[in-house]
Amino acid sequence: MRTGIVLYKNQKAGTLNQLDDGSFIFRYEEQWLTDSNKPPISLTLPKTSVEFQSTTLFPFFFNLIPEGVNKSLICNKKRIDSDDYFGILLEVAGGDTIGAVKIIKVK
Repeated sequence: MRTGIVLYKNQKAGTLNQLDDGSFIFRYEEQWLTDSNKPPISLTLPKTSVEFQSTTLFPFFFNLIPEGVNKSLICNKKRIDSDDYFGILLEVAGGDTIGAVKIIKVK
């Protein structure tokens, strides 16, 4: 299993896991859910205590991955398979991302 901590404006909003079978689970932190001032991280991932499950990487997170030459450069430099979308996400989304969401790799 691989895990990423999902930050929204540098505050922990939830956890994104890739299970050993390749499926994904996103779960909001309880503190995030109970604070009415905290928004959902995406319209497609509304605040709920029920975990989100998917056989593929959720589109919201997939769209944080670079494309084209940038993706190729990262894959070559970090030795990541170009089809390992979660691996790429964990490598790049902890830094300077577009928007308020970052993903920090748990080692």
